[in-house]
Amino acid sequence: MWRSLVSLWQLPLVTMLATASTPLLAADRYRVDSEHTYSSFEYLHWGLSRQSGRFDKNSGNIQIDVSQDGSTKSGSIDLSIDATSVNTGSDLFDKTLRSASFFDVVSFPVIRFQSDKLLFDGEQLRQVEGQLSIKGITRPVTLQISHFHCHFMLLYLKQACGANGEATVKRSDYDLGRYVPFVSDDITLRFSIEAIRE
Repeated sequence: MWRSLVSLWQLPLVTMLATASTPLLAADRYRVDSEHTYSSFEYLHWGLSRQSGRFDKNSGNIQIDVSQDGSTKSGSIDLSIDATSVNTGSDLFDKTLRSASFFDVVSFPVIRFQSDKLLFDGEQLRQVEGQLSIKGITRPVTLQISHFHCHFMLLYLKQACGANGEATVKRSDYDLGRYVPFVSDDITLRFSIEAIRE
């Protein structure tokens, strides 16, 4: 019986020591601000000029995890893009891009990026590795982050974070390869994201 009592007394101590040796993570969850978040793409048009378009409707969540001592950072990104919101400045071209020849928005209305890993260098987010899904096809993509910053926003009375990133993908990998090679297969994807802590 004494042995059982000693074991019960030691259990909280063992738990406390185990916890102390493991960095605790404090998770902050942010909601993507759709008013200040845009996804865009750029491509070479028949070798003449670089053309671009964007998606006006974006939503999702970001989570940033920081250890108690601030030495470890990680997190996740889940971004949903409304494919029907494609905007090139040309109604005729937008209609073509929404058709089954390209994004097929009737069957696949959402483009989605889900992170696998956020890579930090000190305070700065440098890369985001994840999975990009377009037209039911999912492939790995690595975003190179050119800007990342968080601070308290008086406008919202909450903490907010923003980032800019880009990646290059082949549109033929996502069944979007019509007119290759006359219109470039390589597409540069750019993301401008702002998110507000929930």
